[in-house]
Amino acid sequence: MVTSEDLRARLSEYVTAINRRDPEAVAALFAVDAVQADPVSNPPNVGRAAIARFFGDGIAASDGWTFTAKAVHTCAPFIAVDFAIAVQTGEVTMTIDGIEVFTAGDDGLFTDVRAYWDDTDVSVG
Repeated sequence: MVTSEDLRARLSEYVTAINRRDPEAVAALFAVDAVQADPVSNPPNVGRAAIARFFGDGIAASDGWTFTAKAVHTCAPFIAVDFAIAVQTGEVTMTIDGIEVFTAGDDGLFTDVRAYWDDTDVSVG
């Protein structure tokens, strides 16, 4: 079973890969058949290729972003993250505040992640 320290280390790798804007590095943190939904009301991305494509599409549609894990709570094998992502497109910055809930396998790879946010969690400045 993964430990709290394992989960926090894996989440740190996730934050780093997202902020490097490296979709392949993000996808490598997931199990081959992992499920990812962002937001959870959207159809999920299933498998590493679909997850990499999701992040790649976000990179292509923006000029930059900063993902911040404001608070991290673990209860093996689960991680809940209070996050903010500020996405820059031209002169506009859109910030999404939400919660992501991850499940990790015994190997520490994410098997499932669901992001909880909607239009009321988005601000534009």
